[in-house]
This record gives sequence, C-alpha cells and structure tokens, in this order.
Amino acid sequence: MTSHHPVPVIIDCDTGVDDALALLFAVRHPGLDVRAVTCVAGNTDVDGVVRNTLTVLEQAGAGDVPVARGAERPLIEPVRTARHVHGRDGMGDLGLPAPTRVPVDVDAVTLLRREILASPRPVTLIPTAPLTNIALLLRTHPEVVRNIERIVFMGGAVATGNATPVAEFNVWHDPEAAAILLTTGVPITMYGLDVFRQVLVPAADVQRLRASPEPRLRLAGELLAHRDPAMSGDPTPTGGLGDAGAVCAVADPAGLTTERLPVEVSLAPGPARGQTVVDRRPRPGEAEIHGGAREQTLVDVALGVDVERYVSLWLTTVEKP
Repeated sequence: MTSHHPVPVIIDCDTGVDDALALLFAVRHPGLDVRAVTCVAGNTDVDGVVRNTLTVLEQAGAGDVPVARGAERPLIEPVRTARHVHGRDGMGDLGLPAPTRVPVDVDAVTLLRREILASPRPVTLIPTAPLTNIALLLRTHPEVVRNIERIVFMGGAVATGNATPVAEFNVWHDPEAAAILLTTGVPITMYGLDVFRQVLVPAADVQRLRASPEPRLRLAGELLAHRDPAMSGDPTPTGGLGDAGAVCAVADPAGLTTERLPVEVSLAPGPARGQTVVDRRPRPGEAEIHGGAREQTLVDVALGVDVERYVSLWLTTVEKP
C-alpha cells in the first residue's frame, strides 16, 4: 500500500477453501485492518461457515476479529451449496480441530452496520460470497453507505460462468442480492471469474507450504492443493488463489486491470438467471435505438490481472514470520 494507514476492511464470506486463503492473507497484510468478518450460507451451510471462519482465524493467529453469523439462505432461492467443490465441511475435509473462538452475540447485519459506522475512515467491503448479507444491510441500514469507500466483490463473469454456462456461483446463488448490490451508489469493483481463474500458485510453492513445520503454512498448502483448478490428480498440483485474489486487489490495486462498464444481473427465470451482463459495446445497439434504453450501474470490471505479482504478494504476506 502507498498509504501509511491501513485500509479498514470487512470481509463477508462463505468459508470455503478459497475464502480461507483470503482470510489467511488479509489478517497478515500490514496494509489491511480487518475490522470484522461476517458469514453467509454459500459454499456450505452458514453454521459451517462460522465454524470454518473461526478455525481459520485461530490458525492464522489473527487478533480479536469479531465474527458474526449471517443469512442462512438467499433472499428468494433455496440454499444450494458447493460442497462438491469444497468438501463436506466446506474446508476440503481436512479434519481441522474445532475452534475455541466464538462468534459475537449479534447477527451479521448488525455487526456490519456497527463496524462501518464506527470506523474513523471509510470502510472497504470485500464480499467473497453470495451477497445476501450485503443486500440485507443496504436495505435495512442505507445510512451505512456514507462510510463505505468502495466494494470489491468476488463474483460474476464477463465470459464463462461456473454455476451455469453464463452465471458465476456467488451471483447465481442469490441473484436478487447481487442486483441490490449494484444500487449502492458507491464505487464497485467486480473481481469475476475472468481473473479469478488465472491466479495460480506454482506447484513447487504449494509443496513447500505443505511440508512446512508451521501449522498455519501447512494449512495454506493443503488448501491450495485442494483447489487444484486442473483437478488432474497430479500429486504436485498448482493451487488457485480464488477469492484471495479479490483481497490482493484491495491491498495492491495496481495488479488489476479494470474497465468501467455497465453491468446488470439477469433475474428472469431460465438459463441466463444470475448472469452478470457486462456491456462492452462501443456504442448503443438497436435495442436502445428503438426505445429499449435502461440505466445500468457502471462497475470497475476486472479484465486482466498480474498473476506473478499477486502470487508473490500472497506468498510473501502469508509466509512472513
């Protein structure tokens, strides 16, 4: 970071293998002040997310970061987990010990409101999960917007989806919540699948972490090994940073190439539901010319990423004593 003052951030997550990688990085980066972590159903059920989040913070040696339980289902849709990707427990079925930490005694929306309004500097929100908690916050407490610097969310895709051919999981899981996010009026960066899939930790680094005598680093290595994007069975796989890339983008924005583009979320039933429709056309088309113009939110859409820069940043931060 260029500033001497850490950026106050709140991470809203569905921990999750790669959310865990994001947390391991965030709590150790000197340029980030993690004020809270809020949990939402997504990769696994919300109680599993709370457990996983507390476990990771404990393993990371994080300070007293408040953690709150949030929405247990999307605004409209049923819960549709990604356990087939993240394991039955959401953490790669690594058999991690139960945490001794406990969540705070308020819900996620209450904690989000409290921490945002109490921050002496505007907060950057980093949702790496379905956006249910954020939508509920914005609809229940719109006054928080005045102290939000920006929102950098992992979600969406310009090109190819993963939950469907065109929809990314976090947005597909709760499309209405994602649509509400786009109404905030604060700057938004979309860290979507187009860059998410590119940031891979080399196999040699994954193996080095897995062989470390330090439990925190072994955990990082096992998580990376579980996230092998090739799913090839290679005994020395590369590891995708996934959600952690969005946190890297807050710590080091210069590693991301973005373009400000109109974005909307497809809410209609059918094969395009949950798609982030990104308008990259240089000029209006026939639909607008013939009276179909509509307002769309301008979003800083990530189109390119300096892979080596973010891999080095993540490794250097997580491995520092």
